[in-house]
Amino acid sequence: MTRNCNENGLWTNPICHPTNEWFSLSLPPHQSPQRNTNPILHGTTAPSSTMANLTTISLSSTSSLWYHCTKPNSLFNLRHSSPTSRTITSMAAATATKVIPSIIVGGGRVGKALQDMGGGGDLLVKRGEPVPIDFPGPILVCTRNDDLDAVLQSTPQSRWSDLVFFQNGMLEPWFESKGLGDADQVLAYFAVSKLGEPPVDGITDTNPEGLTAAFGKWGSAVAARLQAGGLSCKVLEKEPFEKQMLEKLIWIAAFMLVGARHPGATVGVVEKDFRSEVGSLIEELASAAAAEKGIVFEKGIEDRLCAYARAVSHFPTAVKEFKWRNGWFYSLTEKAIAQGKQDLCPLHTAWLKELNIVQ
Repeated sequence: MTRNCNENGLWTNPICHPTNEWFSLSLPPHQSPQRNTNPILHGTTAPSSTMANLTTISLSSTSSLWYHCTKPNSLFNLRHSSPTSRTITSMAAATATKVIPSIIVGGGRVGKALQDMGGGGDLLVKRGEPVPIDFPGPILVCTRNDDLDAVLQSTPQSRWSDLVFFQNGMLEPWFESKGLGDADQVLAYFAVSKLGEPPVDGITDTNPEGLTAAFGKWGSAVAARLQAGGLSCKVLEKEPFEKQMLEKLIWIAAFMLVGARHPGATVGVVEKDFRSEVGSLIEELASAAAAEKGIVFEKGIEDRLCAYARAVSHFPTAVKEFKWRNGWFYSLTEKAIAQGKQDLCPLHTAWLKELNIVQ
């Protein structure tokens, strides 16, 4: 990605910036493609045993939280500033959360940040190295999407059920092709500017409680690790998680494509100067995704996605990792045309052709 967030940088941001790893944005579930409505994010949170250790803090208009756990038993350090007041759920102390030792696949910014959140008992496995069969706990996969086949080959099949994927984009077709079923996933909305630096939570003005979400049998363990690092994380069931995943996918596909039509435009420029274009595309893609998956998004999807764009306004735009992002929507177009039906994403298709991304 042209300085787009790569899968390894979970920002899950649609963009993986070379100096900023934001873990993308999946916004609240159940949205119908309507605009200018108040967003509501539903979903289950971490187990009560974990939530009991959480403290809600209201910050003034001149400050926000940036927690960094320097040692397993240290308190979080407060710094960073923000023009808006926000309410953040955070850990009162690192000692309140038990972090399960894990295998971390990928030694990039995200993998290193996850390792720093642990208590020193994690095992870091770099790309190409075998994943041991006798190390219990979750296996946190923090590589690029295109490296996933290699990761699977390096992991004993008996441990596949312990894999937790932090990648951006639409992974379901790949999961199905590998027989992974409802694999554990994390929608990560935090940024890691440089290797070794503490992550910064991705909080928006419409979702001050944070957007990061985890799904699967290791969901609570992942949430505990992130909370130990001062980050927000909720644990969701399959349906609400899928809706948030699709919102994140829509954000990446829409903002990157509109930005590519206006060379040099950042995510913030797209949100500010080309709101009509991106709003129309968001509505179109949300409608197509809802029809394909048989779901209903919550109202206010455009507002939520634009709020996220404002939170990462300096990020550059470019259509990258087509197979995992815009390619999923184009596959819906190809399927409809093959069946003699109307294209559900005509604007998306026209702009892809305009940029010679598809023929």
